[in-house]
Amino acid sequence: MVVCICNRVTDRQIREATHRGATSIAELSEQLKVATCCGRCRECAQQLLDEATAEQWPDSAGLACA
Repeated sequence: MVVCICNRVTDRQIREATHRGATSIAELSEQLKVATCCGRCRECAQQLLDEATAEQWPDSAGLACA
């Protein structure tokens, strides 16, 4: 599905970027230009980033560094 209409960024691209190491909206914006125009996709992109990170690192969900 298209997440960012302005830059034609899909959920698949966001998940792939996360698997390549993107850990923040800033990194997604740098790599894919998501959330750099109107910003309406920011919340959805963040949710996809969180989900993909949780899938990749299931044991670290909700943990903070000491």
